[in-house]
Amino acid sequence: MTAVHNPGEAGTPVDVNDPHLTRFDVVKEGLRRDDIEIVTYESHFHGQNSKAEKRIVRNISLLFLLSGLFSAAFLVFYIVWPWEFELGNTMSDYYTPILGVTLGLGLLALGFAILAWAKKLLPHELSIQQRHGDPSSDDERLITGQTMLYVADELGVQRRPLLKGAIGLGMLPLGLAAAAPLVGGLIKNPHGDPEPMMFRTGFNPVENGGKLVRLTREDGTPIRPEDVSTGGQMTVFPGIPHGATNQHADSPTLLIHLRADDAAETRKNAEADANGRNKGSMYGNYVAYSKICTHAGCPASLYEQQTNRLLCPCHQSQFLITDNAQPVFGPATRRLPMLPLTVDEEGFFVAASDFKDTVGPDFWERP
Repeated sequence: MTAVHNPGEAGTPVDVNDPHLTRFDVVKEGLRRDDIEIVTYESHFHGQNSKAEKRIVRNISLLFLLSGLFSAAFLVFYIVWPWEFELGNTMSDYYTPILGVTLGLGLLALGFAILAWAKKLLPHELSIQQRHGDPSSDDERLITGQTMLYVADELGVQRRPLLKGAIGLGMLPLGLAAAAPLVGGLIKNPHGDPEPMMFRTGFNPVENGGKLVRLTREDGTPIRPEDVSTGGQMTVFPGIPHGATNQHADSPTLLIHLRADDAAETRKNAEADANGRNKGSMYGNYVAYSKICTHAGCPASLYEQQTNRLLCPCHQSQFLITDNAQPVFGPATRRLPMLPLTVDEEGFFVAASDFKDTVGPDFWERP
């Protein structure tokens, strides 16, 4: 019985299955077997449910509730705040900042609550252990389980109903906030509109009263084939009002005058395009590709004439111009859209149609 009343003293082994042992006795026996010495193990408070303890519990509970409040606010703003982009200074400009602030404050309050719990409620413990690598016995596995249960007891959730309720109320909105972006995208069909805005650029004839849209310089002047030297390239914009502004930020295009042999290879690959979208899109030795990288939307504007590669400086994606601008290096996984080219009766470049592939970075609802 000595081992029961004074567990682990004087090197006496303890039967951890003895029902008279308290959970802490089992924990201490486990520590002793692992050559761990508890130097300090003491509560921050004098007795349970002291005024100081209750004050700390109230503060931590408040942090959990604040976390839930800010997370709930995130959900409300996510659902009701105007989110569709509109030109000018509109309410939609604040959609993303509001979501970031509310969710950030919710996570911040949760972090402070966890830190305060660990620093202010859990007993202060200082232990020293000698390293050893022996395999675990059945007794040691039992000790480990009892230790975990003891730690759960020491958290004090069961005897602190205010804290328990605050955790539930605080964590539920936070969990919903984490799920909201995943579920929210399933509520409305992004392709429900007859002409979704993400699938139309400034080169669509609709933007020009039904007429084909000219390729123009940034100042709006039109471009003839002879304006681009062999092996050269030029950034072009749709020749419509505000075509070179952010109103048509998805429209910048790189017009390239290929050398004869490179143009022949490019035309061959375009005509053999698996989905047929690039067939007939070149004009002579000229080809035009969207300048918007399909990875993250950066300007893919670094043209290597000798290798016929188009480089994006942001994340180093590279596209092979002679092979339908397929990505050959970097994180981009989708080719650059090709703009169908022709010339009008005055000899200026026009877009025979809008891009047949979707312009811009990948997004999950792309058909």
